[in-house]
Amino acid sequence: MPGGNGIRIDTAIYDEYTIPPNYDSMLAKIIAHGTTRGEAIAKMKRALEELVIEGVDTNADFLLKIITNYDFIRGNYDTSFIEKEILGD
Repeated sequence: MPGGNGIRIDTAIYDEYTIPPNYDSMLAKIIAHGTTRGEAIAKMKRALEELVIEGVDTNADFLLKIITNYDFIRGNYDTSFIEKEILGD
């Protein structure tokens, strides 16, 4: 799991944890905090790049695609953002 200043992980999983077949789909929640939006985004990007969860698919790549999007970084998004900018590729 990633960590460091401005990163909080809420989870019950740990190294060598075996994910049961009927698991809750939210295995971990990553929260990034910075003094600016840009700092928080940079910390989240690093945390997602460091995240390793094996054995199940995660949405880490999807989240990275969102937070590295030019419009998202600049705060230019609305409720159609995912459909237009992320899924529309």
